[in-house]
Amino acid sequence: MRRIVVLLAFLLFAVSAIAQQKPVLTLDDFFNYVQFGAVEMSPDGSAVAFTTRRADWAQERFRSDTWLVRNGQQPILLTHSGEDSSPKWSPDGRWVAFVSLREMAWTKPAESGEKEKVAHLYAISVSGGEAFPVTRGEESVHTFAWSSDSQSLYFATRVPWSKVKRDSYKKEWKDVERYREQERGDVIARIGLADALARAQAVTPYSASEDAKKDDDKKKQEEDVNKDKETAETPGTMILAHCDLEVSDLAVSHDGRTLAFISRPSHHRLEGVKEVEIFLLPASGGAARQLTHNQALESDLLWGPDDRHILFSTGTGGVEDVYQREQERVYSMDVGSGKAQRWGSQFTGALNAYEVAPDGSLVATGQVGAENQVYSERSAADPLKKISSWDGAYRELSLAEHSPRLAFVHSAFDKPEELYVADSANDLAQAKPVTTFNRLFTERDLPRGRTYKWKSEDGAEVEGILLYPPGKFGAKNLPMLTLIHGGPEAADLNSFGANWYDWAAMAASRGYLVFRPNYRGSTGYGDKFELQVSPNIVSTPGKDILTGVDALVKDGIANIDKLTVGGYSYGGYMTNWLITQTTRFKAAVSGAGAVEHIVNWGNDDLTFDDAWYLGGTPWEVPKTYNQEAAIFQISKVKTPTHIVGGAIDIRVYIGEQYLLERALHTLGVPSTLLIFPGEGHGLTKNPWHGKIKVREELKWLEKYCPAGSQ
Repeated sequence: MRRIVVLLAFLLFAVSAIAQQKPVLTLDDFFNYVQFGAVEMSPDGSAVAFTTRRADWAQERFRSDTWLVRNGQQPILLTHSGEDSSPKWSPDGRWVAFVSLREMAWTKPAESGEKEKVAHLYAISVSGGEAFPVTRGEESVHTFAWSSDSQSLYFATRVPWSKVKRDSYKKEWKDVERYREQERGDVIARIGLADALARAQAVTPYSASEDAKKDDDKKKQEEDVNKDKETAETPGTMILAHCDLEVSDLAVSHDGRTLAFISRPSHHRLEGVKEVEIFLLPASGGAARQLTHNQALESDLLWGPDDRHILFSTGTGGVEDVYQREQERVYSMDVGSGKAQRWGSQFTGALNAYEVAPDGSLVATGQVGAENQVYSERSAADPLKKISSWDGAYRELSLAEHSPRLAFVHSAFDKPEELYVADSANDLAQAKPVTTFNRLFTERDLPRGRTYKWKSEDGAEVEGILLYPPGKFGAKNLPMLTLIHGGPEAADLNSFGANWYDWAAMAASRGYLVFRPNYRGSTGYGDKFELQVSPNIVSTPGKDILTGVDALVKDGIANIDKLTVGGYSYGGYMTNWLITQTTRFKAAVSGAGAVEHIVNWGNDDLTFDDAWYLGGTPWEVPKTYNQEAAIFQISKVKTPTHIVGGAIDIRVYIGEQYLLERALHTLGVPSTLLIFPGEGHGLTKNPWHGKIKVREELKWLEKYCPAGSQ
């Protein structure tokens, strides 16, 4: 027995020593993380199509690739352009259609380089061969769906114009943008797969020779004549319907008779809720019938197996009551009566991704607290039951239509994301990984995390995440970064992230305890908890965060002399607010955060949402707009603040960052501002921008509050 004890002690020591030999994450490691996008299980369950997103440093862009993995085999690249997304299987399992921003084979490189990229529909045989274009022209595909017999594809684009009409418009208006008047709706169309393939094979790739140029010009003239006669850009297309608004979430009933779609404002600005509704359209074409008349923002359409019900999700109220920022819900609606029924009605958390099984039951990922788990429900009248067993976060759930198999993406605090496949929903614990794209991260000494709870100023219980530096799990008196999530209708979870927005693991690897508070307004803690963010959009969550910081100091976990704060988007809003409420933070890093609400209301693409959060429009509740704005208390700021923003950000107007920097500079508070050219709110254009963002934020923290000396 003594020998066994000694041996076990030796083995434990050896394992610990090996773990300690792992290097910590570097900035280069961190930004080579592979992110998973859409996941689509094949109808028979034998394969999975999925997308990944990774940095292409040499080309200064992100690659979006579509992959295929079959049972027991390694993933293979299904497409190679690096511009492909949204894969969907044909019902017979023979084809995968997807959207691509790649250049057309017949497009002149000089011409294509001068224009904004157009998203076209492509298809590829899973048996082999090259992808071929299904659509062409000047207009991007907004959404698409397979016909039930796999013979055709339905798609929606903006109402196309002929070359004559485009040239006439350009002649009159030049490059002037007519803010509302230039908007136009969509057409819903159908094209036969065989016809699209035949036309693609008949196209001669562009050649620089003089003869090829003449042929190309002749074909272009012929197409221009046809465009004056037709309302479709793609030859062989049948227009089924016109919509005054943009079309999204196109879904085809199982019997192939009916299309369902959601309308969206063409200008992509949420100025009201009436423009977002569900419509039904005969698959043969004709007049669309409006199914919903509510205040909800519907998304994620799926037909029930009986073709009598449409399922959809919404992250707002408005189905049963008025518009408000409630947690994500799933509903089914009878297409005959228009009566809606909520699934998981007793569930206290947020239901996000969902699928409908062939027997009509629901399988969905649901968030409660810091866990995003998998649940099932036989019918809307039955209780929701948890069926997953691994701690952490499940997402991108996909069920096979004719098999019990399912695929999902999973991660946890110290477990990077990979794609998994399970034989059934009852066998999730035995799911096997089918990718190893992020294996490098398993070879690093990753931070470990846990949840932490405290009482806010009004007695409400609040939860957050603590991510400890490698080798210091459970340590005391640590330098701390309070990193605030955006939204605010979001939450930090037991998950692993590695990007410019979710850089907690990188900060922890530099020696900071990272505190991630799920303040009032966060999902996963009940509707009431989430709704309490309004109308005190920053002051109520701000108290939640500051009481959390106080609790961590009182518990001896955080060093009171080593406190920093930061966040992006709404996390930037909160950072800007908090540095007006306290001088305890030694440094702040603020990204895309507003300091006032009136100008931002006028520029934001989520105007209606902003008004809900603040209790009305600027002229209805001007006092709230001012009281909840950091700019009117900015003279109290003493914290050195680093600021970043995208040059063409619409979600949070870049002028807010200029305003913050100007105010701090005027007050003599140390500050700096980085503007990323060509970037909107999401920093999606150039991976170097995100890497430089985090690099400089870490430098700022280490300059004013180094983690090395405690």
